[in-house]
Amino acid sequence: MSTFTALINSMRLRTLPLSLAGVVCGGFFAYGKGHSSILALLLLLLTTICLQILTNLSNEMGDHLSGVDSIDREGPNYSMTGGELTEKQMWTSINTLVIICAVFGLALLLTSYHFALTNIQFILLLLLGAIAIWAATHYTLGKSPYGYKGLGDIFVFIFFGLVSVMGSYFVIAHNIEWAMTWPAIGIGLLSVGVLNINNIRDMQSDKGLRQTIPLRIGEKKAKLYQTVLVIGGYTCMLIPYQSWWLIAFAPLYILHLYLLWSRKGKSLDPALPLLVMTTFATSIVFVICCYGL
Repeated sequence: MSTFTALINSMRLRTLPLSLAGVVCGGFFAYGKGHSSILALLLLLLTTICLQILTNLSNEMGDHLSGVDSIDREGPNYSMTGGELTEKQMWTSINTLVIICAVFGLALLLTSYHFALTNIQFILLLLLGAIAIWAATHYTLGKSPYGYKGLGDIFVFIFFGLVSVMGSYFVIAHNIEWAMTWPAIGIGLLSVGVLNINNIRDMQSDKGLRQTIPLRIGEKKAKLYQTVLVIGGYTCMLIPYQSWWLIAFAPLYILHLYLLWSRKGKSLDPALPLLVMTTFATSIVFVICCYGL
């Protein structure tokens, strides 16, 4: 495997649709209401993609250094596990992505606020961007990674749900749209579900190496928790606007729950991309049909 191919593998591109789900709801809603240019929307998408890739690379480095990633883990093995990427190469990639995220994020704010550097919203969003980069790199990295303390669910709900949806709308429209609260909560819950199903799958290989919600509460309760997350997230997208056409996605969520309760360990892996893609598709159809974009 070439270094480039190994790096692409470590980027875990199949996770990108989940990170874009909230931006689709928030950013495209604001754009559809005539609040911004296509350039600002494009920069928003690029910043989000780069932040997700930064998160994935940082997670692999953190899991490698801590010993969580090994050939015995239940989930897919990545490039550092097999020796295709060295620690030096990964650190270089992580530091490069930090710079790229900062550049795209700053370009987004400068474009959206027309270089009004003293605008209080500009300053606060700049601070939020810095926090987002910190959160992306400290899930499993650093002296006290929050992902190893069972706090990942909280951070995912905040950044993949509330910040992704409402923050994306705010950075484009420069005001708060409270109607976005329900899809923000919905996508947040479904995103936590993606993390939780991943942690349920990896329970055996995670033992003694890190704390996750499934390890704290046990497999059965973790599956009940997953069921609540999926049904709750789907309901938040479905009911508030009487968006009954979203019922078309019900079979996919039911299939996910069937896989959840009928499988365990590595055999749970197909349930993860299924939930990722269903969440992404739900967000797209939600915006198109609900807001008439």
